[in-house]
Amino acid sequence: MSGSLRTDAIVLRRTNYGEADRILQVITPKNGKLSVMARSVRKEKSRLAGGIELFAVCDIVLHIGKGEIATLTGARLKTFYDQIMTDYDRMQFAYDAIKQVSRASEMIDEPEFFDLLQGCLAALDNLKISLKIVQTWFYLSLAKLLGNELNIATDHNGMKLVEDAQYSFDVGHQVLVFAENGPYNSSHIKLLRVINNNQPEIIARIAGINEIIDDCLRLAQIVAKI
Repeated sequence: MSGSLRTDAIVLRRTNYGEADRILQVITPKNGKLSVMARSVRKEKSRLAGGIELFAVCDIVLHIGKGEIATLTGARLKTFYDQIMTDYDRMQFAYDAIKQVSRASEMIDEPEFFDLLQGCLAALDNLKISLKIVQTWFYLSLAKLLGNELNIATDHNGMKLVEDAQYSFDVGHQVLVFAENGPYNSSHIKLLRVINNNQPEIIARIAGINEIIDDCLRLAQIVAKI
């Protein structure tokens, strides 16, 4: 691919290069992860600097030549999720989510990684949505994109998960196992199904989930291998 490309992008990493340049890693909706050279962007009067912030969806224009790295020729902020920086824990998780998406996109070329990260940043920016909800949703969604989707339909024997039963989780086989004193019950399973199929702002409307969200978060982290 060569020529000019205009695309939405989320910055994954910014690395200073030389006296005034910066090398960016970005994730895009259709072109996956790209390396970009932003020339002279660290100069005081650079017209590009304000368009490549972290925790933002950027509208960028690239010149793509024969080399592996594109050159940034235009940039503007499209959506800046500035509320993330008002809460330390949310900001730290935003950094972690960026790191996880960056690592995952090295293994699998999946356009949905952009949507996942954008959805995560938007949810973190909404301070009314519990951080634990965002984290659980992110980890389950990441696992799904990596081919490790949590099975919340059947147990280790292929039997349908039932009401009034308790389950534990078999890490080796990545499946729920019937266990008389297991930590997961029908309430957990119902919530996990909702989280697995809805965006965080929808999940946040469900009443009474605070009692079990910690359990669901721990399971989501196990499934995502965090």
